[in-house]
Amino acid sequence: MIDFRAYLITDRKRIERSLFDAVEEALRAGIKAVQLREKDLQTRPLLDMAYRMRELTRRYGAKLFINERADIAMAVDADGVHLGAKGIPIKAVRKIRDRGFLIGYSAHSPEEAARAEVEGADFVTFSPVYETSSKPGVKAQGLDKLEAAVRAVSIPVFALGGITLNRVEEVRQRGAFGVAVVSAILGAYNIDEETKKFVRLLQ
Repeated sequence: MIDFRAYLITDRKRIERSLFDAVEEALRAGIKAVQLREKDLQTRPLLDMAYRMRELTRRYGAKLFINERADIAMAVDADGVHLGAKGIPIKAVRKIRDRGFLIGYSAHSPEEAARAEVEGADFVTFSPVYETSSKPGVKAQGLDKLEAAVRAVSIPVFALGGITLNRVEEVRQRGAFGVAVVSAILGAYNIDEETKKFVRLLQ
């Protein structure tokens, strides 16, 4: 069950302090889902980080998703995994874990979102809706494509890419179930205050 509207994705390179401290501040302020997405880490360091993040999210009653690594997600008893086109297929994960294990998918077109649902995804992130510094040179999909993706599926769609507080309303008007953010929260001067604003807007 997808019971969260704000989906926090980690990137420790975008902050100058402890990732765990920053995430805990966001959790304390109301974030209910975190995706551990540290692509450059080798297995052991990522596993260690995942165990710590599992303890943290559990303390605040929040869900934890591991990016791509279904093995690590299962090892730390995460709530699910977030997959993409280049990783393990959704069907493969669904064969070894039932519907209690949630699967998110990174979609970049309405067709990809629809295919992910058919294969067993529980939700998708659709990106990049706007131009974003995390993907320089990648053309924004725009609001019309976001709306098309929403209409193509019956599962929740989270708008991702360039999401700021003043864009929450317009993506929700186009049907987005919620938003997925990185720097808008982790890069904020006051994480607590910024997170609370996102949570209020998405209630």
